[in-house]
Amino acid sequence: MQSSSERLENEAIIPLLFRLSVPSIIAMATHALYNVVDSIYVGRLSTEALSALSLAFPIQIVLIGIGVGIGIGVSSLIARRLGENNKHAAVNAAEHGIMMIFIGGLVVAIIGYFFSTQILELFTNDEILVQMGSEYIKIILIASISIFYPMVVNHILRGEGNTFVPMVAMLIGSILNIIIDPFIIYGWWIFPRMEIAGAAIATVISQLISGVFLTYILLSDKNELKISLKDFKFNFKIIKDIYIVGFPAMVMQFLASFMLGGMNRILAEFGSTAIAAAGIYFRLQSFVFMPVYGLNQGYMPIMGYNYGHNNPQRMKKTFKSALLVAFIFTTIGFFVFQSIPELMITLFNNDPELIRIGTTALKRISIAFPVIGPAIIISTTFQALGNGFPSLFFSFLRQIIVLLPLMYLLGQWFGLEYLWFAFPISEIVSVIPAAFWIKLTLNDVYQKMTNNIANKKAVQ
Repeated sequence: MQSSSERLENEAIIPLLFRLSVPSIIAMATHALYNVVDSIYVGRLSTEALSALSLAFPIQIVLIGIGVGIGIGVSSLIARRLGENNKHAAVNAAEHGIMMIFIGGLVVAIIGYFFSTQILELFTNDEILVQMGSEYIKIILIASISIFYPMVVNHILRGEGNTFVPMVAMLIGSILNIIIDPFIIYGWWIFPRMEIAGAAIATVISQLISGVFLTYILLSDKNELKISLKDFKFNFKIIKDIYIVGFPAMVMQFLASFMLGGMNRILAEFGSTAIAAAGIYFRLQSFVFMPVYGLNQGYMPIMGYNYGHNNPQRMKKTFKSALLVAFIFTTIGFFVFQSIPELMITLFNNDPELIRIGTTALKRISIAFPVIGPAIIISTTFQALGNGFPSLFFSFLRQIIVLLPLMYLLGQWFGLEYLWFAFPISEIVSVIPAAFWIKLTLNDVYQKMTNNIANKKAVQ
């Protein structure tokens, strides 16, 4: 039976890509379903509750950014060290990742306990929305380690080429959340009615249970990397190596948070219903993009391993295959968003104004969906090569330089209905230079690898 490393090196690309990705795609799709169902439960309370959840969303993105940044950095480092046949260094990278999230969780908990209300006040002056949003986000921040830990351990396992266990862990967290939500939100059975705070508590409980499952796997004989924190020795260079790749990915999430916060401030001029409509869009879009991020979880270890193992032909096939699959995923999403936007909005709330605004938003924002899938793969490719800066640059260009100013100007000049066109314009503006940059980067990498192979053969 082949080990994970041997499969990354030898197995046919398309079957390997799907075998590694399908578990993550299923898990990500289930996670997207949880996000939507969670919002539907809250949306049935009131439009204001849905707006408050949308205002808290940028803060959750910051938490995701911390977990994703550390996780991607660790996963990329593990894949490259395994490609170099250095399992001890791969274990050490995993141990440093675990240490980093516990420190981060402590810092975030302190901030959440003391400053939740003040953070929400950055996005709106509406006292009701601030009060409802702070009820939710304070719980999430205090228990942030419950979010960080499963994310990073999942990335550790994916760096080994193991995507099945992360799928199971995400299914456990998401399905439990969907089940627990109504009991605590609405006060079913013996539980008190906690409304929006109940949604946060359900999230924490489900993620903690997912984390317990992952801990069992991580410390068992079933895991290829034998984690043993008793032998842990701090090495600043490993932290640096993790952040070289992970920090740009982290900052990209922070930029997304800043963008969402700025977007909410712009939309606040058009009323809380506009904020709720945008929140619905971002929940629904996860059904389109989460499968691509699931594809990434299989794509990154293949690219990272073969980059470390000096195999340019295998890298080329992997890159082209991932681009095609991502394009298919997001193009399907485009047709769905264009076809049934009204139906998707009514899942959350029957408010006629929300349906009108939300339908227009979904149809206009989704215009660029076909190019977003390949753009995500391009960004991940930079990370797999150990260079996260280009991904950061294009994320900054798209979300901060183009999107927010264009949203504001279109809203001021033409009104809310035209404001949504800022999203597809910003995507197209950023993906064109990104495509040129990745082409030049990969050509350079392939040429250096080919020269190295030729030199080794000459020496032999």
